This record gives sequence, C-alpha cells and structure tokens, in this order.
Amino acid sequence: MIRKAALFLILCAVIGAAKVWYDTMRDPVIERFVLESDKMPAGAGPFTIAFITDIHVAGPDMPPSRVEEIVAQVNALDADLIAIGGDLVSEKRVATHIYEAEEIVAPLGKLDAPHGVVFVPGNHDHWYDWPALSAELARYPQITVLENEAMQFGPLAIGGVDDDFVGYADIYATTEAMQPLTGPRIMLTHTPDVFPSLPVNIELSLAGHTHCGQIAYPWGGAPATMSDYGDKYACGVVEENGKTLITSAGLGTSLLPIRLFTHPEIWVIEVRGRARDN
Repeated sequence: MIRKAALFLILCAVIGAAKVWYDTMRDPVIERFVLESDKMPAGAGPFTIAFITDIHVAGPDMPPSRVEEIVAQVNALDADLIAIGGDLVSEKRVATHIYEAEEIVAPLGKLDAPHGVVFVPGNHDHWYDWPALSAELARYPQITVLENEAMQFGPLAIGGVDDDFVGYADIYATTEAMQPLTGPRIMLTHTPDVFPSLPVNIELSLAGHTHCGQIAYPWGGAPATMSDYGDKYACGVVEENGKTLITSAGLGTSLLPIRLFTHPEIWVIEVRGRARDN
C-alpha cells in the first residue's frame, strides 16, 4: 500500500513537471482582437498591431535564441506595427544566466513591420539598467521608445506611458502629447493599473506586467497578479466606461522561471472603421 502511494505521488510529480515545462516553454499562442473605430479614415483598410510584452530575457527559460524564434513568429504575422509593452529582461535570483544589454536587445533588431516598432519600458528595465537598454534600442532605427510621449504611426495616435509600477508614469504628459495626433487613440503601457485613470477618448490600451498571474488556478484567476486591482485588469480583454483594455500574459517569466495554467501570448489587434448603415 505504501509502495503504491509512493508510485502514485511520483507519477503526479512527473505529470506536474511536464505540465509546468509545457506551459513555460510552449510557442506563444496567437490571441486576436478587432477594434472598430469611427476615427479610422474613410475607405482605409484594416491596420494591424502585433503586441508582445514581458519578454524577460534570462536563463533558463528565455535565452536570446528563444527570443529569435519568437521574433520570427511575430514577423510572420505581417503586422503593420509591432508594439512592445516593456520588461525586456529578468534579473530574478533563480535565473541560471543574466544576459548583457546587447544580448537582450539584439534579437529585437530583427523585428520588421512597415510602420516599425514602438516600445515602452517596464519596471524590470528600470531595475536592470535602463540607460544601457535604451542605448541598445537606439541602435535600431525601426524601434521607437516612448517615455510619456506620443507619436503618429500610420492612421493611429499611439501614446506610450512610462512604467507606473516604479513611479515613472505621467498620464497627463502622454495624453497632452496625443492631442495634435489623428486617428484612433491607443495607449501602450507596461502595467494595466493606469487604465482607470485614462480619459475616455483612449479607445484601446495595451498592457502586460501581470503575466495573467504566471502561476494560475486551473479554474481561472491567480494567487498573485502584481496589480493593485487584483484580477480585475489582470488578464485578457476588459471593456469599461467606453474604453477597452487588453492585458497580455506576456512571453517570459519573473521571480520563478515557470508558468502553470497560463501560456505565452502574442496579441494581434486589427483596427478598422466601424461598419456604417447604408
């Protein structure tokens, strides 16, 4: 009886370890969302954004070689614009290897989209060495870094809020910078916690940081989300007060190099004109 119980526990441990490995290392799942906006130019075709976040380059689970594979997957989506929601690096204590800034950023230099790449920093970028990471990003002309700034990308007005988790966000400065821009207003932010404070004319916000809990319950929700709002804005699509938020599970891991009952994600957002009655 004791032997059978021991064998059962060993089997459960093996199955559990296999599940953790699969959830952590599987290819990113493509999630899709369509935003219909009255502010799209008449007759314009859909404009697509490939959104990735929380890459967290570090051993053992996210070496630069894996980032290169994900970059190839993103490029294959043929998006008009690529958006990155911060946290390029993970300096977690349990990491088997911490990479240099050049190694972390180099794979992203292969990202390719007609309207380029837009990036906002996350808390781990600031904690690691943001000046070094920023300098490396500046080596690639297709990558635009927004720190409480805004810029026109094709038909879209994109604002980029610096990270709120470490106190660098300036929502007022970012929204003011968006004022002269045209088209649907989209906010790129690392943490979803800024969402309730955004004005109603921000039609869509893209966030990460929470990893959808990273280690979640099989029935939904998670023990921790690193959000002041708990599960409310922690994962997926939320519509509130006429605004929409997408919080991605991200790609890599933080604190512990494992996922469980969450998966790496790439979001593809299609922005198109709202259907009008004839």
